[in-house]
Amino acid sequence: MATALGTCYDPTGARHGIPTYPWRLAPDGLATRRQLRAQGLRPGGQEIAAQVMRINARRGGVRVAYLYPVAGAKPVRPMTPAKWAALAKAMRARRTCPQCHTDAGYCIPPSLGMCVTCAYPEEQRAA
Repeated sequence: MATALGTCYDPTGARHGIPTYPWRLAPDGLATRRQLRAQGLRPGGQEIAAQVMRINARRGGVRVAYLYPVAGAKPVRPMTPAKWAALAKAMRARRTCPQCHTDAGYCIPPSLGMCVTCAYPEEQRAA
């Protein structure tokens, strides 16, 4: 086993505290949050069962993803009308220009802080 895989392989949890597997080599029955979400599930308050680890040679660190048992996962809670309304209000606020108070039709870039038309008015007149 290569040294990178050797440092990431700890099925007993002696070295890392919880069972650790190399990237893409986790046992069946365990899934990350994203994998659970793709199946319409959530961890549901379960403790972390294991982790997958990958050495990141470019950045000089490790990447870790926690694993949860699929058997104990619960269905995702449905969105309520109040949650839908709150989400719509937040997205409307992200699209509204603070300068001209119009809906830009896209999320205002935080780097500009206003719509492109207000940020570059001279270029808009030339076009």
